[in-house]
This record gives sequence, C-alpha cells and structure tokens, in this order.
Amino acid sequence: QVQLVESGGGLVQPGGSLRLSCAASGFPFSNYYMSWVRQAPGKGHEWVSSIYEDGTNTYYADSVKGRFTISRDNAKNTLYLQMNSLKLEDTGVYYCAEGWRTSTPGGGQGTQVTVSS
Repeated sequence: QVQLVESGGGLVQPGGSLRLSCAASGFPFSNYYMSWVRQAPGKGHEWVSSIYEDGTNTYYADSVKGRFTISRDNAKNTLYLQMNSLKLEDTGVYYCAEGWRTSTPGGGQGTQVTVSS
C-alpha cells in the first residue's frame, strides 16, 4: 500500500526557511519521478517541483525557482523540499506525489506551511 507522510512545515516569517520531508513506502520509490504540490488557502492544487528518479534533474514552477530546492535520498525513501526566502504567497498545505509535474497530491495528509509576519 502506497504511503506518503509529509513533515517539516510550520510558521515562519517572510524571508525565512523551512525544509520539508516526505517519507515514502509501499512502492519502489527509486523508480519514480516525484513531485511537490501545494494548495494555498481557497485555491486549487499547484505543482511546485519535480525530480527525476535518480535525482539528476530537477524542475521548478516559476513562482519558486531560485528559492526552493527539491532533492531525494533513495536509500531512505525520502523526498525533500528546501524552501528559502519564503514569501507570504508560499503559505499553504504541501504534499508530495508520485509522478512528473503533477498537481495531484499523493494521498498523504500534507504539511502546513504558514508564512506570516
């Protein structure tokens, strides 16, 4: 059974940083593209970033490019999202998902990120 467990969210001031993690189980993690998806309050799901199975290539939405870094540790079945220079508009629930440039959450509960002064 596929299980994705996101963690690492919290309350941070504008300009701050957070590191999100996604622990994956129940499927061959190292064989899958993985993505981060977010949902801002009152809005739909938005693709944030994707990474190749082996981590050699990464892609970002224009809204986070240069500020966020996606990475993975296939030995630990874990996906990460390092978020720097956070903005108010980064507030939302962040989900990880299997797949390439998907805006569909992977079924985990997500982790709340709140950027506020």
